[in-house]
Amino acid sequence: MNRRESLKDPDDLEFFDRIQKLHLSLDQEFLNQFQRSLPLNEVLIDRWERASRLGFGDQTSIYDSSLVLGNVQVGKSCWIGPFTVLDGSGGLSIGDHCTISAGVHIYSHDNVIQTLSSGRFPIDRNPTTIGRNVYIAPNVVIAKGVNIGDCCVVGVGSFVNKSFDSNKILVGQPAKCIGEVIVTDSSIDFKYF
Repeated sequence: MNRRESLKDPDDLEFFDRIQKLHLSLDQEFLNQFQRSLPLNEVLIDRWERASRLGFGDQTSIYDSSLVLGNVQVGKSCWIGPFTVLDGSGGLSIGDHCTISAGVHIYSHDNVIQTLSSGRFPIDRNPTTIGRNVYIAPNVVIAKGVNIGDCCVVGVGSFVNKSFDSNKILVGQPAKCIGEVIVTDSSIDFKYF
């Protein structure tokens, strides 16, 4: 049985049909503009407006499915993908022109010690910082207290549990530096070790 068939009240049926029509219309508009088909909530919520309400920089966007906790500061022209976690409970700062891909979790706290001590010890909080022009690929986890410098690339599925200077290519679990990003006025290149 589909969802519509389960509705008995005529008002509910009318509302359901109107919502479906709205979703189809918005979905088609989004397909035409961005070549993407998204769930209803993602086409209803303006990503740039949400970012602005959160105090993020100009031209930054954040998906509706993204979880934002505590004190999170994000610079301008950032793209924050779906199903991300930005934990600023210990302080989180993300620079300008960053990509935070789908499924990325960035933490500034953990409750390991609190859990192991049956709550006798507090949650451990430590600020996390992401520099400018950082590309974080899908499903990366960044632990509390990590600082990633400017112009870094973090590879898919990496676990970053220590800090790295600028212009690094990071991959693995735990993440290791496997190369450098070389930026000049006329090009960007990658040097692997």
